[in-house]
Amino acid sequence: MIYKLYGPPGTGKTYRLINRAKAYMRTGTDINSIGYFAFTRKAALEAQERMPVENKKLIYFQTIHSFCFNILKLNEDQVMQPHHYQDLGKQLSIRVKYIDKFNKEETHFLTCDNPYFQMITRCINRDISIRDEFDRNEHNKKEIKWKRLEHIYENYLEYKKLYKLYDFNDMIKMMIEKQSIIPKFKVIFIDEAQDLSPLQWKLYDILKNKADDIYLAGDDDQAIFAWAGADVKRFIQEPAKEKILKYSKRVSRSIQKESQIPIGKITGIRKEKQYFSREIEGRSEYISNLGQVNLDKGKWLVLTRTKNGVLKITKELKRRNFYYETKSGKSFAVRAYKAIALYEKLKLGTRLQEQEINDLRDYIEDFNDTNKSWYDAFTLLALTEKNYIKNLIDSGENLESKARIWVSTIHSIKGGEQDNVILSLEQGDKIKKSIKKSIEKQDEEHRVWYVAITRAKYNLYKLKSKIKRKGYQL
Repeated sequence: MIYKLYGPPGTGKTYRLINRAKAYMRTGTDINSIGYFAFTRKAALEAQERMPVENKKLIYFQTIHSFCFNILKLNEDQVMQPHHYQDLGKQLSIRVKYIDKFNKEETHFLTCDNPYFQMITRCINRDISIRDEFDRNEHNKKEIKWKRLEHIYENYLEYKKLYKLYDFNDMIKMMIEKQSIIPKFKVIFIDEAQDLSPLQWKLYDILKNKADDIYLAGDDDQAIFAWAGADVKRFIQEPAKEKILKYSKRVSRSIQKESQIPIGKITGIRKEKQYFSREIEGRSEYISNLGQVNLDKGKWLVLTRTKNGVLKITKELKRRNFYYETKSGKSFAVRAYKAIALYEKLKLGTRLQEQEINDLRDYIEDFNDTNKSWYDAFTLLALTEKNYIKNLIDSGENLESKARIWVSTIHSIKGGEQDNVILSLEQGDKIKKSIKKSIEKQDEEHRVWYVAITRAKYNLYKLKSKIKRKGYQL
């Protein structure tokens, strides 16, 4: 039997899936005949933690790619890593920066900033030829030329063959080809199913014949990975016994009301549904700059549509001496901060290890006078960074703990939530131009803003674009 669970933001669809898994266990189902496939490693770990079984026994609670990796008995040395893409880029004289290598919540979609590799990955996810992907004309014609794309694609295949490497999509293909090695399951749960690509749906078609029951959970309104090949239409159209969760434990009334604006703009295929907010009003209002909100207290999530938007926001936060984090880490030079702690120990007469002394040498020229403050002693630390760290310390920020302010693109924070959200409405010319190419792209853009709005639990502050035509209209 196939079941489909629609879970709008904060309605606890993962909680429902875990409860169903527990119910199967209570009927005597062997834990090894329960498969739970999540979209990210973080989500898979959360599912493991909620089960009343030791994590090491939950061998099939993982991402789809980890499942394939383990069944195929691969090892890490056989898998394409960020440095492989960068190495191939150097060989082909193209710039490749793997922007997500610091992100512990990364999805299976390749997140390098090179448009050629992005298109190659997208065509494989969509299970079409590279020529067919090119002919969809969804790319920036100034960025991608066919001959160069073909050359890079052929070299990409050759590189993997030469070094006997497999990428994430290769694992899916190998599982489809070797489906006889897939074990039988009593039940399989697939979370965030709206983000499955056509290639993954092919594997799903095999899995549903390997299980007595299968549960698909997701929300088509949160399908924001079509740019990478995800197929939300298949999720909506997949025949199943359906249930819609209606009560959000996350969003306030103001947030729920605001979220209906972008969803109301979708003109393509969509599952009609309604969800209800918590019994708290909350707030949704426009601001023109960050100075109009009090960031001195509370927890904050600042969201932007683009990576460039993140850079603008973080630059402003640093100028105003706020401590924040991004997926790349803390806002200050952590190594320098640790060196400050070492210097304070040195001043108290503590004997430091040789490596600790070497760490200090990067910032201090004169070790003879330890009566100086760290600020005066750290002559080799850039003045702007030194002032920033000093201001953070003087303001009483606990730099050992996580920052109260987190800055992210909308795509990178999917699944997250926070009490207060500042949402930059700036889209940029590139996105504005891209979404004009099809109804599907316009609908996906509306879903992106829906996801952004529903990260807020209480209050939403909509940061206006300085140029109105570049902003999303809420």
